[in-house]
Amino acid sequence: MKKIYVLDTSVLLDDPNAIYAFEDNEVVIPTVVLEEIDSKKRLGDDLGRNARRISRTLDKFREYGNLNKGIHLETGGTLRIEINHRNLKQVRHYFHEVNNDNLILAVALNLQLEEKEKESPKEVILVSKDILVRIKADTLGVAAQDYLSDKIVRFDDMYRGYEIINVPTLIIDKFYNDGFLDTTISPFNKYIFYPHQFLILKDELGSSKSAIVYYDSHMRKLFPLHSGDKAIWGIYPRNAQQKMALELLLDDNIPLVTLTGRAGTGKTLLALVAGLYKTEELSLYRKLLVARPVVPLGKDIGYLPGDKEEKLRPWMQPIYDNLEFIFNKHEGNDIEDIVAGIRGLEVEALTFIRGRSIPNEFIIIDEAQNLTKHEVKTIVSRVGENSKIVLVGDPEQIDHPYLDSTNNGLTYVIEKFKDYEEAGHVMFEKGERSRLAELAAKIL
Repeated sequence: MKKIYVLDTSVLLDDPNAIYAFEDNEVVIPTVVLEEIDSKKRLGDDLGRNARRISRTLDKFREYGNLNKGIHLETGGTLRIEINHRNLKQVRHYFHEVNNDNLILAVALNLQLEEKEKESPKEVILVSKDILVRIKADTLGVAAQDYLSDKIVRFDDMYRGYEIINVPTLIIDKFYNDGFLDTTISPFNKYIFYPHQFLILKDELGSSKSAIVYYDSHMRKLFPLHSGDKAIWGIYPRNAQQKMALELLLDDNIPLVTLTGRAGTGKTLLALVAGLYKTEELSLYRKLLVARPVVPLGKDIGYLPGDKEEKLRPWMQPIYDNLEFIFNKHEGNDIEDIVAGIRGLEVEALTFIRGRSIPNEFIIIDEAQNLTKHEVKTIVSRVGENSKIVLVGDPEQIDHPYLDSTNNGLTYVIEKFKDYEEAGHVMFEKGERSRLAELAAKIL
């Protein structure tokens, strides 16, 4: 039985191609959705871009027939703009306010009531990325679901960059004796490994014996880490994931590194340490460029007083906090003087680096979970020759209204690049800021 899908504005602003995602079913767009899209089309960010794209698509569809009566889609389904069924009489029994959300709910509810009077009624489903709209629809007895076609991966299935494997003690002893392990032997031959993936080998009998190894996809062998426990600018890796991250950050053959984890796990700190080491001490890169989105991304920061640097300072303060921690350990001088004295360090808002070509630089993009798939593509595709880019963020902490842990740009890059030699990833697990910070990240 075919179904009727009523699309909320949030779906089309998130994915302008959403109308093609419902196979041979009927897709309905309430007129109030068009009004909301029209209000967004002048924005300079991704919402505006998507609003303009769906507007052009609908305008093209007018060539195929009357959108009010419905047109056929190449998927086998139909699309129509619903100008009726906006009567709020039924909805106002539960929700008294007249607003756009309730008008969309009214369309779905009235269509459902109309279908129930037919001999072969179709199921009406409201599709929205707005959680409260779905809850309100459920209250009205209307089936509602999230838009899932933009999901890259289930959160629990996200690539971590490493696996924990229990092995016989003899395997761990063999690794330390030979300096490598062949992945054709048991138990490794039953696993599929990704380039630069790490393994934590633990004794299956429960002893303290363990080893951290990484997978070389060319030789198909497991090798020890090069970085080990050595300090970089006075900063030591404190746990297994931090050791893995430094391995990727210090490897010049890996131009793309992604680091995820909760606040306080050391992602940004290690990226900055590695960047400073590579640019200031080894001079392997011309500049260390650190950027983060001005949240909400794409908004003007002109209302803040002062010049550009003074305006950016509140948004960039987390970067300066990490730099202060590094340099207080390393130099003991005032952070302002140190930062001013480093010619190769540039701290910038993401707004100001989009569109640039960036060769021979070590680039760190902090809070990358607030990027859309389009924005992250724009940024990574601007990386020039001999540059390295590090994307850092927490997919569970999203500030963008139409993104979540599974459809943001950072998760998109991780999943798309995990099969390629050019990229490496580590998901941090343990907080190192303080016991209180780690507890807060878990329970709050």
